[in-house]
Amino acid sequence: MDRNVVFIALFAALIAALGYVPQIMLASGVPVTAQSLGVMLCGTVLGSKRGALAVLLFLALVFVGLPLLSGGRSGIGLLASPSAGFLIGWPVAAFVTGLIVEKVRFASITVVASTASIIGGIVVLYIFGIVGLALGLDKSIPSAAILVVAYIPGDIIKAVIAGLVTAALLKARPQSVLSRAS
Repeated sequence: MDRNVVFIALFAALIAALGYVPQIMLASGVPVTAQSLGVMLCGTVLGSKRGALAVLLFLALVFVGLPLLSGGRSGIGLLASPSAGFLIGWPVAAFVTGLIVEKVRFASITVVASTASIIGGIVVLYIFGIVGLALGLDKSIPSAAILVVAYIPGDIIKAVIAGLVTAALLKARPQSVLSRAS
């Protein structure tokens, strides 16, 4: 079997497994979950294209009804929920995160992967999430942006964890960090 397919499936499963970490529901209706760490790792480890494909595979499984999101949520109806912007942004976040890790080679992998996770997995993702919240909750963009402030500390921690995990994986099994493959 093609190695890329195995890695894509494995990381889709990782995102699903991270859904078992108990979620914390905030007033915005969008839960704090560990699954966004999985999205960051898709980019930092698999790279842009494979990372985005892993997230798309995961979302396809969720949208057909497998209860893989934190709290057992699933179905196409999620696209009408306050979480819709974040879900739509996940593949883009993984792609941007992976692209940065692929292109930036002058700094340590820990710094590059953490920074890429902040840019792709937080900044880019929040753009989608804020628009989704504004539409889903019938709020203005600034009002929706205020709602995501509560997520920032946890997401920065996840970005640092993604950087550390990627660096440890690169050291232990360099051939498995496809974002750094020559």
